[in-house]
Amino acid sequence: MNLGIENIMLIGAILLLASVIAGKASSRYGIPTLILFLVVGMLAGSEGILKIKFNDPHIAKFIGIVCLNFILFSGGLETKWQAIRPVFWQGVTLSTLGVVITALTTGLFVSLITDFNIYEGLLLGAIVSSTDAAAVFSILRSRNMALKNNLRPLLELESGSNDPVANLLTIAFLSLVANPHQETSVLINFFLKEVIMGVFCGFIFGYLSKTLINRLKIDLEGLYFVLVISLIFLTYSLTSLIHGNGFLAVYLCAVYLGNQELMHKKSIIKTFDAFAWLMQIILFLALGLLVFPSHILQVSLLGMAISLFLIFVARPLSVFIGLAPFKMQLKSKVYVSWVGLRGAVPIVFATYPLIEGIDKAGIIFNIVFFISVTSVLVQGGLLGKMAKWLKVGHPSSNKSYSPVELFLNDYAKTRMVEIELPPDSYAVGKQIIDLQFPENSIIAMINRKSKFFTPNGSSLLEAHDILIVLADNQKGITKVYNCLDIDEPETNDA
Repeated sequence: MNLGIENIMLIGAILLLASVIAGKASSRYGIPTLILFLVVGMLAGSEGILKIKFNDPHIAKFIGIVCLNFILFSGGLETKWQAIRPVFWQGVTLSTLGVVITALTTGLFVSLITDFNIYEGLLLGAIVSSTDAAAVFSILRSRNMALKNNLRPLLELESGSNDPVANLLTIAFLSLVANPHQETSVLINFFLKEVIMGVFCGFIFGYLSKTLINRLKIDLEGLYFVLVISLIFLTYSLTSLIHGNGFLAVYLCAVYLGNQELMHKKSIIKTFDAFAWLMQIILFLALGLLVFPSHILQVSLLGMAISLFLIFVARPLSVFIGLAPFKMQLKSKVYVSWVGLRGAVPIVFATYPLIEGIDKAGIIFNIVFFISVTSVLVQGGLLGKMAKWLKVGHPSSNKSYSPVELFLNDYAKTRMVEIELPPDSYAVGKQIIDLQFPENSIIAMINRKSKFFTPNGSSLLEAHDILIVLADNQKGITKVYNCLDIDEPETNDA
């Protein structure tokens, strides 16, 4: 079937609906979501039921880059510094040194068991060297499992930050395949420049984005989401324009924003979580449409050998070497080794050789696709059992909450107080966003001249306003009084 203007929306709606239903099945039966999305795309593809012809790696790469920007931004936005601080250096080591070790060992293995030369083997190793956070945690949620020993923030940090490194390695080794006589110093300079400029631009654009979001004062809340989308694309494109790594810049920009006070921050985070799911579905569908299942079967034996090497040799080796300087229990290292799922990102990177038209590009793409599917099925399918076997997981609470409890749980509040602003208060005449309010406290309502309203970040405070403040504990209430420069009344909590 050729997609035309008259039926593209209909087919798109059907595929999205099928993907949502597949996601429902994933949550209920513990089937990896990635697999079901890919299956929907494959069933609609050239060798599937709908016979949709889609064989353009350029378009697939473009879709992949756009979708990865949203996915990385959403993940970074929800990354809390307090959560990742205890495991920051472990995560950074896994996302850099760990990725390099995985790429090199896998590349050498591929060159030994195939007719690939060393650079072609390293290219394939680089493509499959990053892990997929979305696949990991969708399975953990479906199995109702939580992780001990700071494993969850460690895996989130690694998965969110290792894609840029894998992208750089893929480009570098692709360059060597195309030009084997290229000087190594050129590649090292390229790598360093991409990383340094990516980090620099990430924080610069993060600061500028925060300033713009908080100062622009847009009347329509919905336009804030449009503003943030434009900032994502500006961050990626301008960073890439000056030869920095755009993916790294977008992720770091989002991490910075996620740990700052922002106008409509909560609604922005929720909206981009929805965007991330939509982009994952679109990405997986596109990759499913791009692949020919009959071609995958032709490389299944080779793909299985490489996949098993990744699972049982390359990934554990990278984890144990990378985490050697840090104190961590053996069972935690084993679990981190197991959680090395390959997802959609390697498949996107596998389109790069197709676009460059190098020899074996088609074989590389098919092998990478097979590895990603096998990884999610084998490692993803046993993720919950491995957590229980290694005793690093515990069941999450199954308690259901009322709408009021859910609202309060979003902010984790156990203290409420009314504070009247005196005319000489520091806060009078200021926007709430400018107060640097304590992170775990909110102004739930304002009583102004006997009229109540719910404020937002742009609300101006006036003299004699009565603030209804919610905080997580009494210490949070004390911080609120200090923030407002008001003396806290004595309490009798004995």
